[in-house]
Amino acid sequence: MASTLAPLPSPATPGADNLSFASNGFTAEARAEEATAKSVTNTLRNNNSGSGGDDSRLDGHPRFIPTSPYPDHLLDLATLDPQTRLLARALAVFDKTRDDYATAPYQASFNFPAVIAELRRLAAQAPEAPEVAPTAPTAQQRWTRADYFVVAFRSQVPPTTDYADLSSLDRASHREANDSGGLLRYWFADPDADGRNLATCLWRSPADARAAGRGTVHRSASSAVRSLYREWRIERYRLVIDDGIESWKVIDWVD
Repeated sequence: MASTLAPLPSPATPGADNLSFASNGFTAEARAEEATAKSVTNTLRNNNSGSGGDDSRLDGHPRFIPTSPYPDHLLDLATLDPQTRLLARALAVFDKTRDDYATAPYQASFNFPAVIAELRRLAAQAPEAPEVAPTAPTAQQRWTRADYFVVAFRSQVPPTTDYADLSSLDRASHREANDSGGLLRYWFADPDADGRNLATCLWRSPADARAAGRGTVHRSASSAVRSLYREWRIERYRLVIDDGIESWKVIDWVD
């Protein structure tokens, strides 16, 4: 499958210097990190299969989960607070709802209602066995209002684009961002007939996105934006989930 090459951008005002992604084709560091990542993710997968003991489980569920098109790049849920862990798990159902998502309004292009429904389902589960704490509040009852940072990267690639290069760029970029922390979901699909696409990242916070953008691999590839894309732009949104998960909204991000 051809990659969209989502840039995992910083939340700064869009510009070539703020758009950061990377490739194992650009730096020796990235090539070395790719080999290390394979070793690490194999270990994590073994843990999730049950051979890793208690460390492979968290809250009764796998501690390491895939959150992107790259199944060997796993998110460590132990790095997140309990609320954000639930959202990360719920985002497993995140997907497009229409074929023209690359050009349609963002809020109308993805299944956020299904994500919230899954979040409510997960949060409604009792935190402990009933015989241990029969009156303990559920995670949904304890949920307090939270905001999450959402980035959409819209692009158009020229017919001359080498998709093998894009895939390499994208994989290395995501690996670094995932290791940096706070990246809850990364999604992309194939470009349309005109080379247009949209890739999206859901972050715990803008600070996490900024930290990922400062990575060595990301910074080394930022200059490639002008040559890889015919056009591109960044959109920023805020996912707001209110107390008790009673309501939610996706709105423009305003600092």
